[in-house]
Amino acid sequence: MQTIRTTCPYCGVGCGVLATPDGKGGLGIAGDPDHPANRGRLCVKGSALGETVGHAGRLLTPRIHGREAGWDEALDLVARRFSETIAEHGPDSVGFYVSGQLLTEDYYVANKLMKGFIGSANIDTNSRLCMASAVAGHRRAFGTDTVPGLYEDLELADTVVLVGSNLAWCHPVLYQRLAAAREARGTRVVVVDPRRTATCDIADLHLPLAPGSDAALFNLLLAEIARNSDHCMDNLDGVEDTLAAARATSPAATGLAHSQLRQFFDLWLHSDKVMSVWSQGVNQSDSGTDKVNAILNCHLASGRIGRPGMGPFSVTGQPNAMGGREVGGLANMLACHLEIENPAHREAVRAFWSAPRMAGRPGLKAVDMFRAVEDGRIKALWIVCTNPAATMPEADRVARAIAGCDFTVVSDIMARTDTVRLAHVALPATGWGEKDGTVTNSERRISRQRRTLAPAGQARDDWRILAEVGRRMGWAEAFGWTSPAEVFAEHAVLSGVAGSLGSDFDISAHAGITPAEYDVLQPFLWPQSAGRQGGRFFGDGRFHTPSGRGRMVAVTPRTPQPVDGDHPFRLNTGRVRDHWHSMTRTGLSPRLSRHLAEPFLELHPSDAARLGLAPASLAEVESPQGRAVLRVLVTDRVAPGHPFAPMHWTGETAPLGRVDALVPGLTDPVSGQPALKSAPVAIRPFAARWFGFAVSAGAIRPDCAYWARATLPRGEQAELAGLEVPQDWTAHARALFGLSDEPLVLHDRARGQVRLAFLREGRLQAALFVAPGPVGLSRSHVADLLGEEGAGALAGRPGADRPDEGALVCACFGIGVNSIVQAIASQRLTTVEAVGQALRAGTNCGSCRPEIRALLDAGTACRAAAE
Repeated sequence: MQTIRTTCPYCGVGCGVLATPDGKGGLGIAGDPDHPANRGRLCVKGSALGETVGHAGRLLTPRIHGREAGWDEALDLVARRFSETIAEHGPDSVGFYVSGQLLTEDYYVANKLMKGFIGSANIDTNSRLCMASAVAGHRRAFGTDTVPGLYEDLELADTVVLVGSNLAWCHPVLYQRLAAAREARGTRVVVVDPRRTATCDIADLHLPLAPGSDAALFNLLLAEIARNSDHCMDNLDGVEDTLAAARATSPAATGLAHSQLRQFFDLWLHSDKVMSVWSQGVNQSDSGTDKVNAILNCHLASGRIGRPGMGPFSVTGQPNAMGGREVGGLANMLACHLEIENPAHREAVRAFWSAPRMAGRPGLKAVDMFRAVEDGRIKALWIVCTNPAATMPEADRVARAIAGCDFTVVSDIMARTDTVRLAHVALPATGWGEKDGTVTNSERRISRQRRTLAPAGQARDDWRILAEVGRRMGWAEAFGWTSPAEVFAEHAVLSGVAGSLGSDFDISAHAGITPAEYDVLQPFLWPQSAGRQGGRFFGDGRFHTPSGRGRMVAVTPRTPQPVDGDHPFRLNTGRVRDHWHSMTRTGLSPRLSRHLAEPFLELHPSDAARLGLAPASLAEVESPQGRAVLRVLVTDRVAPGHPFAPMHWTGETAPLGRVDALVPGLTDPVSGQPALKSAPVAIRPFAARWFGFAVSAGAIRPDCAYWARATLPRGEQAELAGLEVPQDWTAHARALFGLSDEPLVLHDRARGQVRLAFLREGRLQAALFVAPGPVGLSRSHVADLLGEEGAGALAGRPGADRPDEGALVCACFGIGVNSIVQAIASQRLTTVEAVGQALRAGTNCGSCRPEIRALLDAGTACRAAAE
């Protein structure tokens, strides 16, 4: 089969992928050695893409009120209901909520339809949740939303400062590039994060600052730069007010010792080439824009911007968050980085599109959009390629708002998500491997994402669905494209118009692209025009502001929403290593579920002791907005009073693990980005009367207070807990597994334990293990017995003749903790590299290297104690 060059659909690194169809609906996956973003590297999520492209769980036909329908009926209904709503209530009575996982061509069509033809700017994107504050900060400082630098600056810098970015888990390939540079040339790494993350493994300095105090830290740095630098600031605006605000900042606000601050300042000041990289720990705040500008101020004031190895760098969380910014996917932007508030920009876009009624003002940003749905101002809503009923702050409130909307359309790849369940019309969209278009990564590099598989069922590309509705609403000529190449070409022509108005985004060199040229388009950095070809921005001291100078912004640090006696803990939210967003893709991969298979709460030992929460118990977490139940992980990686929980689980995988249900809808006043990283919460033990663990070759149907489900190579597993003890465990197990067979039963009444195994012709079909506390057994061993000879399954552990991998550490090669510990002890291994040579663990994506190093440290400590 032919190998196809395409692009990974996960984070904003934008890695090149070689995808080879296997002829059976699957794909072989490898990193593209010729792609500049990754040079052949892939993280474990990218490596597992071939495990996520099947048709399991897919939405295969349009549905109207739950029944299957044809495309014509569904699209006619969507076009009619939107047209009627607009005619009766005006353009602002409808809204689109789209996604950074759309391709640029999809995004462009949605933006054109809403802003130029419906005539409202009520189109926003889940990228509002991840990088809107970076956009706003860039626009305030530079006059436009421009990322100045390139990935290669990570390898050229003397010092790299990572702020609110767990690069090792969230952008693993960039982490690998930085780790290699540190090893090769001694690059110094500073990690600024209240939590000790895996990224700290390569840190020369970890600054565990007080949550929310990033702006204070960079204000203090700015004051030091001003005291110690001879760099001229005459080419900058806003210097005096900005320095006054910086000098008024108290070091106590950071919670750091003077020696830690001094070490950070000295590293910065004595490094010629400094790069600052930030992500959601900065952006997802109700003062995120100010935090971004505090970072930018330091680079502007010191001149460390726009030259090799130096500059501020925002890394995006989604594969095409940058592409969405380029086409105006946000409610307060126009296509090609033009400004919706600027009459000349609006008229230029209107004229180019021949638009009948151009949006005249910014639309509603994400949080405000769903509040408008809630109170009835938005009466028709189209949600594309995202799951806001699980991922928005105040997720329960958002779900209720969507459920109450007069008319809701959802385009998705999956038949069941928290949001699809609420749709009046569900439209099947193509997924990764079936789509064809372009994406832009965090360094402004545009790459092709190419179709490698036939669409599942009746699925259609998002741009085609949107364009067809536009045609049915009466605008056939404006939405008459026949291929994504034509959409891209129109976008490129418009970028030339924008370039003539001073926009930084100009790819007009591709305005005449043909379908054949589009098919073979190579990755390229923008801008690409007659006047400029890629490269860095602002090294020449010229900016896109009215004065042409960089603009410093005075920042007065703000503290996060206070905790109180009823909610005394400040919950920090984030991601795990091997899962992505709401797991509609990664949840299909058995190996990606083996590292961390259920939602959890990282809790400091002192907090756990005070609350009476033991490791592996369940904690009930409550905020004024909602409630969650999470598995307890006791660790000193978090500070007392500041627990951490990941946000990936939904109603499909763990209904009580929906962490965004806890988060208040506070937003940044400039960017509109919600403060998803922080929620005041109360924590208490979950009063479960029994705990369970189940595996099955078929579907598991939990009927208990708590459950979390994950995919196995041969079926499913589920963690369970209940508030009421079933009277008949055999009947309960049969209902759980949908089986009528007679199980083997082991009932230890003294210990309150019950174990049941269902065998068919001696082979294990399903098993349930129940105990009054967290169930202790080898989960990987029991899972591996599915479909195998299962007479010994009730033991829950392998015999001496069968090795037990234990909890997964290296997902790339399936290496568990027990294998690593045994190799360390038996071979007296002392380095991560030695473990890699012995087991291959840590030699591919590298995300597990911090865990391997922790096991090595523990082994060293044990040997020292023994000696």
